[in-house]
Amino acid sequence: MNTPSGVGIVPRARRLSIAAARPGDAILVSGPIGDHGVAILSVREGIDFETELQSDCAPLTSLTRAMFEISPQVRCLRDPTRGGLSGVLQDIATRSKVGISIDEALVPIRPEVRAASDLLGLDPLYIACEGRLVAVVAAEDAERVLRTLRAHPLGQEAAIIGRVLSEDPGVVRMHSRIGGERVVPQLSGEQLPRIC
Repeated sequence: MNTPSGVGIVPRARRLSIAAARPGDAILVSGPIGDHGVAILSVREGIDFETELQSDCAPLTSLTRAMFEISPQVRCLRDPTRGGLSGVLQDIATRSKVGISIDEALVPIRPEVRAASDLLGLDPLYIACEGRLVAVVAAEDAERVLRTLRAHPLGQEAAIIGRVLSEDPGVVRMHSRIGGERVVPQLSGEQLPRIC
């Protein structure tokens, strides 16, 4: 069995941690979510969605380097593989002892991924991504980091999707497209068979 490893050096002055999110920080995602999980599921299960679904799998080294060059206040970086976007946000909220609020209308999801998810009864927030990152960035640097992401080939559809709150530590909330709000719970069990 092969086990991949990532080896690198974090500059001494940079503090990246799942526990570093602070109230007021912005939450960014580097592109549409759910592509990888739905693409793999369609191939594995032989489901034809009448549209070509492609995995988002990609190396993110140059994308993260560009973020680091433009902002010293990137506090946390995570890949939304296991548990998808929701899993990452739950980890950040729990470990940083903060609340998180996201806006459903701002979360980038391709129409074909949304349609496939609806058909299969899946929530795109929990679907694995392989070539995306979630970043927590100080509010004053958020727009600059967003412009940097969008200028990169792997971040052209990046978005600021929410913010970090002081209230409700450990809770992730989502404002819906129709004006309501719901708690985004931790996934119990696995929404999809393990794919990576």
